[in-house]
Amino acid sequence: MTEQPPSAKTAPDDRANAYELEQGRGRRIVTTAIAVVGLVVCAIAGTVAEAPTLWGILPIAMYAVLCLLGMDLVIATVVSLVGGVLIARQTPAEFGALLGESMGDLVTTIGVIIMLGAGVGEVLRVTGVAHTIVHWVLRVAGDRSQRAVLLGVMLSCLVLVTSLGTLAGALAIAAPILLPVAARVGFTRAATAAMMFVGGCAGLALAPFAGSNVAIMEAADVDYLTYLQYGAAPIAVLSILMAMFIVPWIQRRTARRDDFYTDSDLETEQTDVPAHAGRATAVFLVLLVATVAYATITAAGTSFPLLALPLLGIATGVAARLRATEIAGHLYRGAARLVSIFLLFWLLAALFLVIDGLQPYDVVLEMFGPQLQNSSGLGFAAAIALLGWVGVPGATAAQVVLLDEVFGGIASSVGLGAGAWVIVLLWASKADTYGPFPNANMIGAMGLARSTDLRSLLFTGWLVLIPASLLYVAILAVLT
Repeated sequence: MTEQPPSAKTAPDDRANAYELEQGRGRRIVTTAIAVVGLVVCAIAGTVAEAPTLWGILPIAMYAVLCLLGMDLVIATVVSLVGGVLIARQTPAEFGALLGESMGDLVTTIGVIIMLGAGVGEVLRVTGVAHTIVHWVLRVAGDRSQRAVLLGVMLSCLVLVTSLGTLAGALAIAAPILLPVAARVGFTRAATAAMMFVGGCAGLALAPFAGSNVAIMEAADVDYLTYLQYGAAPIAVLSILMAMFIVPWIQRRTARRDDFYTDSDLETEQTDVPAHAGRATAVFLVLLVATVAYATITAAGTSFPLLALPLLGIATGVAARLRATEIAGHLYRGAARLVSIFLLFWLLAALFLVIDGLQPYDVVLEMFGPQLQNSSGLGFAAAIALLGWVGVPGATAAQVVLLDEVFGGIASSVGLGAGAWVIVLLWASKADTYGPFPNANMIGAMGLARSTDLRSLLFTGWLVLIPASLLYVAILAVLT
């Protein structure tokens, strides 16, 4: 699903819970009631269930329903985990051993990677690397015509989001630099929001160390180049190409409404770029390319970012002449903001271990195996992608893990290869960023661009989403 809700401020979000959601009193009562009833049913099922059992699907169903109704993801995971433990009739000692085992699980590793990425993002912010990247891209693209600025803004957002692995934080850093450039050549606020949104979404698909992308590569067992070939590159390239036509159309529509920037819109805080920002940026970009190349050539696997990300942060800090204590402090501060994500993935790992022990999918395969074997691989792929797009809740990386855990084995049985599974997981986890409904990333891009025109941004998402759907269906038809 969508990334965590962004802040319209340049400063990073200091909330303790990255998955904090607002729930009305009525919905809170409903979710609490569902959780209590679900736990009671799980406890009753535990008196009769023996693995393999279909009762093992109940905790996953509880998780989906509770999250769709707006319960905090970590709390929903705890409830579902306890439900699974009740069905499995685990003792407290066994439950403790399960939590210890899940600490070393690859799912938990992805949570750590996300935290480390946030730490590196903080280093890039304070060293001025993020600002310098934007300036460099704009200088290369040029700023004398609307088309050049359009391309420059999108590529700036793409490169920055790819480097940081987060859309919200990257756009918040880029916005104070990009808005005056866009305003100078006469872009409207809605058109600026659209180009920032599309560029950022393309960068998010390409980011090599973003948690959701690492999860996709791990689930499909592919390297970064294969992930790019089948999944990220098509939607990134298509998004940029489509935006070259979509944004001018939005510009013409909104210019008639006088949706231009005013002086008050462009009043932003002046940020002093550190003296060594240029050198630190060069070091960061060279090392980023080197680590991605090394991971691809050596097939280093999911655990490689655990080394690569701290190395990127430390090398960038050293190049910016920061003291060791300062580098460590920035890494800690950035990572600490996402400790709730680490807890979520640790608990999800434990939940999946419980589900594996209950073996519900073995029963499903035994019941429906022949029908699945004879089913269309393309039809199955489209169904799972659609399910993830509209029906599976959670942050993108958690969603990828959940879909692979539930349907990965079945995908193999119907003949879906690694490339097809990359497409399914990428579409299931990222398509809802483009639509069909408003989401946090859209609202964040609007706020940062000082726009209030949600309709134009929805049109932007839909006009990318439709051809992207057709493109991936065509690719899947060839692969299956």
